[in-house]
Amino acid sequence: MLHRHPLLSLASGAYLLFVGWLTLTPQPIDADHQDLILRALDALHRRGYAESIDYTRLEFLANIALFVPIGVFLLLLFGAGGWWVAAIGSFAMTAIIETMQRQIPGRVPDDRDLVANSVGALIGIAIALVLTLPATLRRRRRRQHARAQAVRRPIQHQP
Repeated sequence: MLHRHPLLSLASGAYLLFVGWLTLTPQPIDADHQDLILRALDALHRRGYAESIDYTRLEFLANIALFVPIGVFLLLLFGAGGWWVAAIGSFAMTAIIETMQRQIPGRVPDDRDLVANSVGALIGIAIALVLTLPATLRRRRRRQHARAQAVRRPIQHQP
């Protein structure tokens, strides 16, 4: 699977390293960054945009967005028939991250992150399934056609 898609494997590996760095290093958002985020949200709210989004919801949505590419990458690596492997793999990955965060100073594991990351991965899997559907249907038609041809013309055995 990985040898058939070297560029996809490289991109997936790079993104997974980024997610690992982002989630498994002691880098809590400091006061300056949090203040910047809060000011940006306030500016949006004053203009009538995203009024229902507060800092907690924004963090939840960011966790969803972080795992959408993981769902896409895993589905593309395992194939459409392996969507369930991609789903289980992404859930396991986020469970491992949340468990490991217990040992990292400045990190706080949160069950909401587990939900958000899993939802993000499932969204990514769904997007990838939709985008790969035409190719999947073409492959299925080719296999059915090849089976039909094999039934019509049995292989002749020579003595």
